[in-house]
Amino acid sequence: MPEQILHRKGYITSYNREHKIPNWVAWELTPEKLIERESRTDKFLPDPDLPENQAVTTDDYKRSGMDRGHMCPAGDNRWHWKAMQESFYMTNICPQNHNLNRGDWKELEDACRLWTKKEGKLYIVCGPVLYRQKHRTIGRKHKVTVPEAFFKVILTYPATGILRPLALSLKIYQEIIR
Repeated sequence: MPEQILHRKGYITSYNREHKIPNWVAWELTPEKLIERESRTDKFLPDPDLPENQAVTTDDYKRSGMDRGHMCPAGDNRWHWKAMQESFYMTNICPQNHNLNRGDWKELEDACRLWTKKEGKLYIVCGPVLYRQKHRTIGRKHKVTVPEAFFKVILTYPATGILRPLALSLKIYQEIIR
């Protein structure tokens, strides 16, 4: 699996250079990180750690019918200006069906923030699932792979000190691809 590990202020990602999407993205969410100090930027950026000719841009998503779906959500990165900015790097983004991105995926992101307030700290890993050998792609320049599904693993580390999965520890959201 081709990967480049990228360490960011708010997350770590294993970026897949072949598919032009992350293999996975991992982060720790704490109640302190839920304090909103920064506004959402909505400025999607090519990753500055990739060569310019390899860096996905928002142009690759134009007229594709797909949303630019955050893996580590911007809402989990309002605690620091750099964390917010880096959450919009395209190495943290996957093509997502609009209904998934604005529906179930968003609801799960919101639920993680609520669980963080209740449990104290979450460890989250998510990413795309590629079932097929031949994948749909978008973008004329970079050929970004469209995942068939997504996974999210959520662990809590309560005051007892025993790491445990939450009730929805592994959830796969199926994309509708025709």
